[in-house]
This record gives sequence, C-alpha cells and structure tokens, in this order.
Amino acid sequence: MRTEIVSLSSLAPGESGTVQGMHGLARNARQRLLEMGLMQGVRIRLVRRAPMGDPLEIHLKGYRLMLRDSEACSIFLERECTI
Repeated sequence: MRTEIVSLSSLAPGESGTVQGMHGLARNARQRLLEMGLMQGVRIRLVRRAPMGDPLEIHLKGYRLMLRDSEACSIFLERECTI
C-alpha cells in the first residue's frame, strides 16, 4: 500500500484520508475550519457532492460538514492507495 497527498476536492464519494494541512485559505476561513475540527491528523471521508459538484459533504469526528469546492481545493489529505 502506498500513500499520496491530494486535495479534498479530488476525492471521489466514499474515499477518505487524513488531513495534512491547509494552504491558500484566508485567515478567517482557515480559523473557521479549525474551530469545526478540520485540523491536521483528522480522518475525513467524502460522503457526497451536490448535483452540480458544489458543495461537498464530508464526515469527520462523528458529524457531517458541508464545504465549498473552493475551500476543499485548499485542504490537503494523505490518501491511501492500494496497488
């Protein structure tokens, strides 16, 4: 098994990964996500996307959260890949 770093927006529904960091977000947006528990080391799963692709629904720490695709592009995860 190998791992790769990808953005949250590149996951398919049902895929999961561990947050490695956030880059390119405004300070207030980053702070808001941290307060909601989206921080380094947290395991998240992409539940689904809205019909037009935005927003995304993710599952983390026992609850679900909706994010804009523009925010998801700035969140990087370590995704496990089976080969």
